[in-house]
Amino acid sequence: MKEIHLQRVAPADIEARSMEIIESEMGPHTFTAEQLPIVKRCIHTSADFDYVKNLRFTAHAVEAGLAAIRQGCTIVTDTRMAWSGINKKVLEKFGGQAVCYMADADVAAEAKQRGETRATVSMERAAALTGPVILAIGNAPTALVRSCQLMEEGKFSPALIIGAPVGFVNVVESKELLCSMDGEHIVAMGRKGGSNIAATICNALLYMASNNERE
Repeated sequence: MKEIHLQRVAPADIEARSMEIIESEMGPHTFTAEQLPIVKRCIHTSADFDYVKNLRFTAHAVEAGLAAIRQGCTIVTDTRMAWSGINKKVLEKFGGQAVCYMADADVAAEAKQRGETRATVSMERAAALTGPVILAIGNAPTALVRSCQLMEEGKFSPALIIGAPVGFVNVVESKELLCSMDGEHIVAMGRKGGSNIAATICNALLYMASNNERE
Protein backbone atom coordinates (compact mmCIF):
# COMPACT_ATOMS: atom_id res chain seq x y z
CA MET A 1 0.00 0.00 0.00
CA LYS A 2 1.28 3.44 -0.94
CA GLU A 3 2.45 5.51 1.98
CA ILE A 4 0.33 8.63 2.37
CA HIS A 5 1.27 11.36 4.81
CA LEU A 6 -1.92 12.39 6.60
CA GLN A 7 -2.35 15.40 8.83
CA ARG A 8 -2.94 14.51 12.46
CA VAL A 9 -5.85 16.68 13.55
CA ALA A 10 -8.07 16.13 16.57
CA PRO A 11 -11.73 15.58 15.61
CA ALA A 12 -12.79 18.75 17.40
CA ASP A 13 -10.24 20.77 15.42
CA ILE A 14 -10.98 19.52 11.91
CA GLU A 15 -13.44 22.28 11.01
CA ALA A 16 -11.20 25.02 12.39
CA ARG A 17 -8.24 23.62 10.45
CA SER A 18 -10.38 23.47 7.29
CA MET A 19 -11.33 27.13 7.70
CA GLU A 20 -7.67 28.07 8.13
CA ILE A 21 -6.80 26.29 4.88
CA ILE A 22 -9.72 27.93 3.07
CA GLU A 23 -8.74 31.42 4.20
CA SER A 24 -5.11 30.84 3.23
CA GLU A 25 -6.13 29.76 -0.29
CA MET A 26 -8.91 32.27 -0.97
CA GLY A 27 -6.66 34.97 -2.32
CA PRO A 28 -7.61 38.66 -2.47
CA HIS A 29 -11.24 39.54 -1.77
CA THR A 30 -13.39 42.44 -0.64
CA PHE A 31 -15.79 40.65 1.69
CA THR A 32 -16.62 42.30 4.99
CA ALA A 33 -16.03 40.63 8.34
CA GLU A 34 -19.76 39.76 8.43
CA GLN A 35 -19.80 38.29 4.92
CA LEU A 36 -16.58 36.28 5.13
CA PRO A 37 -17.88 33.45 7.38
CA ILE A 38 -20.68 32.79 4.88
CA VAL A 39 -18.26 32.62 1.94
CA LYS A 40 -15.94 30.31 3.85
CA ARG A 41 -18.81 27.97 4.77
CA CYS A 42 -19.90 27.75 1.13
CA ILE A 43 -16.36 26.77 0.17
CA HIS A 44 -16.18 24.33 3.09
CA THR A 45 -19.39 22.65 1.91
CA SER A 46 -18.44 22.45 -1.76
CA ALA A 47 -14.61 22.60 -1.89
CA ASP A 48 -15.25 25.14 -4.65
CA PHE A 49 -13.29 28.38 -4.48
CA ASP A 50 -15.40 29.88 -7.26
CA TYR A 51 -17.69 31.13 -4.48
CA VAL A 52 -15.05 33.78 -3.76
CA LYS A 53 -15.93 35.23 -7.16
CA ASN A 54 -19.62 34.50 -7.51
CA LEU A 55 -21.20 35.22 -4.11
CA ARG A 56 -22.86 38.63 -4.16
CA PHE A 57 -24.27 40.39 -1.11
CA THR A 58 -26.41 43.49 -0.86
CA ALA A 59 -25.07 46.01 1.63
CA HIS A 60 -27.25 44.96 4.55
CA ALA A 61 -27.99 41.32 3.63
CA VAL A 62 -26.19 39.74 6.58
CA GLU A 63 -27.63 42.28 9.02
CA ALA A 64 -31.15 41.64 7.69
CA GLY A 65 -30.73 37.88 7.91
CA LEU A 66 -29.46 38.00 11.47
CA ALA A 67 -32.26 40.34 12.54
CA ALA A 68 -34.88 38.07 10.99
CA ILE A 69 -33.48 35.00 12.75
CA ARG A 70 -33.41 36.77 16.09
CA GLN A 71 -37.04 37.79 15.55
CA GLY A 72 -38.11 34.17 15.10
CA CYS A 73 -38.39 34.08 11.32
CA THR A 74 -39.70 31.37 9.04
CA ILE A 75 -37.12 30.00 6.61
CA VAL A 76 -38.82 28.75 3.44
CA THR A 77 -36.88 26.37 1.20
CA ASP A 78 -37.66 25.15 -2.29
CA THR A 79 -36.45 21.59 -1.64
CA ARG A 80 -36.72 19.09 1.17
CA MET A 81 -32.97 18.63 0.86
CA ALA A 82 -32.32 22.27 1.81
CA TRP A 83 -34.90 22.01 4.58
CA SER A 84 -33.15 18.90 5.91
CA GLY A 85 -29.78 20.63 5.93
CA ILE A 86 -30.84 23.62 8.05
CA ASN A 87 -29.99 23.45 11.74
CA LYS A 88 -33.54 23.67 13.02
CA LYS A 89 -32.52 23.21 16.67
CA VAL A 90 -30.71 26.54 16.61
CA LEU A 91 -33.50 28.20 14.62
CA GLU A 92 -36.13 26.99 17.08
CA LYS A 93 -34.22 28.55 19.98
CA PHE A 94 -35.11 31.91 18.46
CA GLY A 95 -38.74 30.85 18.03
CA GLY A 96 -38.33 30.28 14.30
CA GLN A 97 -39.17 27.41 11.99
CA ALA A 98 -38.13 26.02 8.62
CA VAL A 99 -40.77 24.93 6.12
CA CYS A 100 -40.94 23.47 2.63
CA TYR A 101 -44.22 23.30 0.74
CA MET A 102 -42.95 21.38 -2.28
CA ALA A 103 -44.30 17.98 -1.20
CA ASP A 104 -47.67 19.26 0.02
CA ALA A 105 -50.55 17.58 -1.79
CA ASP A 106 -52.53 20.79 -2.21
CA VAL A 107 -49.49 22.55 -3.70
CA ALA A 108 -49.00 19.72 -6.19
CA ALA A 109 -52.69 19.72 -7.11
CA GLU A 110 -52.83 23.48 -7.64
CA ALA A 111 -49.62 23.49 -9.67
CA LYS A 112 -50.99 20.77 -11.96
CA GLN A 113 -54.35 22.52 -12.36
CA ARG A 114 -52.70 25.85 -13.24
CA GLY A 115 -49.88 24.43 -15.34
CA GLU A 116 -47.27 25.95 -13.03
CA THR A 117 -44.36 24.48 -11.14
CA ARG A 118 -44.75 23.48 -7.52
CA ALA A 119 -41.98 25.95 -6.74
CA THR A 120 -44.12 28.79 -8.09
CA VAL A 121 -47.09 27.82 -5.93
CA SER A 122 -44.82 27.31 -2.93
CA MET A 123 -43.59 30.89 -3.14
CA GLU A 124 -47.18 32.09 -3.20
CA ARG A 125 -47.74 30.12 0.00
CA ALA A 126 -44.67 31.77 1.48
CA ALA A 127 -46.00 35.23 0.61
CA ALA A 128 -49.04 34.55 2.81
CA LEU A 129 -46.94 33.94 5.93
CA THR A 130 -46.91 36.43 8.76
CA GLY A 131 -43.72 37.59 10.42
CA PRO A 132 -40.24 37.83 8.90
CA VAL A 133 -39.39 35.34 6.15
CA ILE A 134 -36.06 34.20 4.73
CA LEU A 135 -36.27 32.45 1.37
CA ALA A 136 -33.58 29.83 0.78
CA ILE A 137 -33.82 28.90 -2.88
CA GLY A 138 -31.29 26.30 -3.97
CA ASN A 139 -32.93 24.51 -6.85
CA ALA A 140 -35.79 26.10 -8.78
CA PRO A 141 -35.33 29.30 -10.80
CA THR A 142 -39.12 29.49 -11.06
CA ALA A 143 -39.22 29.99 -7.28
CA LEU A 144 -36.87 32.93 -7.61
CA VAL A 145 -38.77 34.43 -10.54
CA ARG A 146 -42.16 34.15 -8.82
CA SER A 147 -40.75 35.67 -5.63
CA CYS A 148 -39.50 38.65 -7.62
CA GLN A 149 -42.89 39.02 -9.30
CA LEU A 150 -44.67 38.97 -5.96
CA MET A 151 -42.26 41.58 -4.62
CA GLU A 152 -42.85 43.77 -7.67
CA GLU A 153 -46.60 43.45 -7.10
CA GLY A 154 -46.21 44.51 -3.47
CA LYS A 155 -47.45 41.13 -2.23
CA PHE A 156 -44.25 39.85 -0.64
CA SER A 157 -41.47 41.46 1.40
CA PRO A 158 -39.03 38.76 2.53
CA ALA A 159 -36.41 39.91 4.99
CA LEU A 160 -33.73 38.15 2.95
CA ILE A 161 -33.60 36.05 -0.20
CA ILE A 162 -30.85 33.49 -0.64
CA GLY A 163 -30.75 32.94 -4.39
CA ALA A 164 -28.74 29.84 -5.25
CA PRO A 165 -30.66 27.78 -7.82
CA VAL A 166 -28.38 25.51 -9.81
CA GLY A 167 -28.54 24.38 -13.43
CA PHE A 168 -28.88 25.65 -16.97
CA VAL A 169 -32.43 26.78 -17.82
CA ASN A 170 -33.24 30.31 -16.59
CA VAL A 171 -30.84 29.90 -13.68
CA VAL A 172 -28.53 32.80 -14.57
CA GLU A 173 -31.47 34.95 -15.66
CA SER A 174 -33.42 34.39 -12.43
CA LYS A 175 -30.42 35.48 -10.38
CA GLU A 176 -29.93 38.58 -12.50
CA LEU A 177 -33.61 39.39 -12.02
CA LEU A 178 -33.22 39.14 -8.25
CA CYS A 179 -30.18 41.41 -8.34
CA SER A 180 -32.25 44.04 -10.15
CA MET A 181 -34.81 44.13 -7.32
CA ASP A 182 -34.85 46.17 -4.16
CA GLY A 183 -34.50 44.14 -1.00
CA GLU A 184 -31.70 42.27 0.71
CA HIS A 185 -30.24 39.18 -0.92
CA ILE A 186 -27.28 36.84 -1.07
CA VAL A 187 -26.84 35.38 -4.55
CA ALA A 188 -24.58 32.71 -6.00
CA MET A 189 -24.19 34.22 -9.47
CA GLY A 190 -23.87 32.06 -12.56
CA ARG A 191 -24.92 28.43 -12.84
CA LYS A 192 -23.59 27.18 -9.53
CA GLY A 193 -25.50 26.81 -6.27
CA GLY A 194 -27.72 24.05 -5.00
CA SER A 195 -29.73 23.02 -1.98
CA ASN A 196 -26.57 22.37 0.00
CA ILE A 197 -25.37 25.93 -0.61
CA ALA A 198 -28.75 27.44 0.31
CA ALA A 199 -28.76 25.46 3.57
CA THR A 200 -25.12 26.33 4.24
CA ILE A 201 -25.83 30.06 4.00
CA CYS A 202 -28.76 29.65 6.39
CA ASN A 203 -26.59 27.77 8.85
CA ALA A 204 -23.80 30.32 8.62
CA LEU A 205 -26.32 33.00 9.60
CA LEU A 206 -27.75 30.83 12.37
CA TYR A 207 -24.32 30.19 13.86
CA MET A 208 -23.47 33.89 13.70
CA ALA A 209 -26.77 34.79 15.38
CA SER A 210 -26.23 32.23 18.16
CA ASN A 211 -22.51 32.83 18.83
CA ASN A 212 -21.69 29.53 17.12
CA GLU A 213 -24.14 27.32 19.01
CA ARG A 214 -24.85 24.12 17.08
CA GLU A 215 -27.50 22.42 19.23
